[in-house]
Amino acid sequence: MEEMQGVEDDNHNCRAEAVSVCSPAQVCVDSDSSSDTCESTSALLLNSTSKFLLNTMTAEEYRTVYWPKLERAIEHLLTQSPMEHISISYEQIYSHVYKCVCQQHSELLYSDLMWKITSHLEQVSSELQASPPEDLIESFNVALTRYTAALHCIVPVFIYMNKFYIETKLNRDLRDDLMKLFSDHVAEKHVSTLLPLLKKAHSMPFQVKPSTMASVVKGLYALRPDWVPLAPALFSRFIPQIDPPALESQLPYYAAQDKTLQMELSQNGFSRGDQSRKRASEES
Repeated sequence: MEEMQGVEDDNHNCRAEAVSVCSPAQVCVDSDSSSDTCESTSALLLNSTSKFLLNTMTAEEYRTVYWPKLERAIEHLLTQSPMEHISISYEQIYSHVYKCVCQQHSELLYSDLMWKITSHLEQVSSELQASPPEDLIESFNVALTRYTAALHCIVPVFIYMNKFYIETKLNRDLRDDLMKLFSDHVAEKHVSTLLPLLKKAHSMPFQVKPSTMASVVKGLYALRPDWVPLAPALFSRFIPQIDPPALESQLPYYAAQDKTLQMELSQNGFSRGDQSRKRASEES
């Protein structure tokens, strides 16, 4: 007899294909047991074989077997530091995601993934809320850096869900959705505190490492470009070409800005040095 087996076609979609399976009579033809036992054993064998060949996954099996494994892997990826290595089988995660998608559990998988990451980000936001103001810029930078590093691993292993559910049915992209979660649940809750701290730190050179300043400002811009009007001067220092083109009529204003900056640097101990001396290359 023939049974139907779920296999993958050239487009990575699941389809059914007929395969040959022995009938109950063939299984028991050489058995010495009674006919009742033979029929019962044959029925169980056929049922078990059919389930294996069909490769079905019930919602209960997804909930109790597959999702717990995926959830643990996601938790590891979200909480490890960029310099830390945690042994995770990416092949196994990819395989589980692929099977869930083929077995029509894409919507459930997407919902669980978003719930898991949202829960994690709410915890991150709470930790930032408890951070002292003087540490908030650095703490936010660590949180954003760790999250984006995790996405470099999470997005690729969920590529089948992204391709056959999010892009096809939701007309969105997984990475965009996950970055929006960080924007909504972390950045938006702290931007009103972060921007004044960033502006203050920028007016006092090296109070915060330049690399940290650049990382946070560029990160905020990538999350929400519409935050630029909240601190245009700050963003323009790190994001090129976001200011309107320079106008000749505003040259005196630009010169005044430059003079003010030089005075601030001088007041903070940055001397221009002896301008009367020639450069070494100019000496004859």
